[in-house]
Amino acid sequence: MAATTPEVVELLKASYNMELETVLNYLANSTNLDGVRAEEIKKSLAADVPAELGHAQQLANRIKQLGGFVDGSAALKFGSQIQPSKNTVDVVAAIKAVISAEETACAQYKKIISAVEGDDYVTQDLCIRLLADEEEHLVLFKGFLKEYTQQ
Repeated sequence: MAATTPEVVELLKASYNMELETVLNYLANSTNLDGVRAEEIKKSLAADVPAELGHAQQLANRIKQLGGFVDGSAALKFGSQIQPSKNTVDVVAAIKAVISAEETACAQYKKIISAVEGDDYVTQDLCIRLLADEEEHLVLFKGFLKEYTQQ
């Protein structure tokens, strides 16, 4: 049975929160990482910030369309993702944090896609598109991890 509209709104709000936390962490890592080995990762993360913010905007619009309320910072809960390392040359830690965030986002979008199956095609289409973006980021950073952990 498909989720109710209030349930869908809550699932979308969770994704909205996750996307905003991702923006913050990617911005921090794209700024804080140091060293020659970090340059490609910094560039990739900096390029992903607008994409992740765009995801949050799309989710916010869908929440509103469904009659929900888009929360501000006081209602959001951050800190569930792996935080940027204080060791600014630990590129592998940053890569692993990205992989974790992307895997979590993919799982959340799959959950929403299943929850609205056969009922809310607009939300389902949105989440399928966002899932595709997250999977693309995930593959890229898994490739980075292979390169950075190769002995």
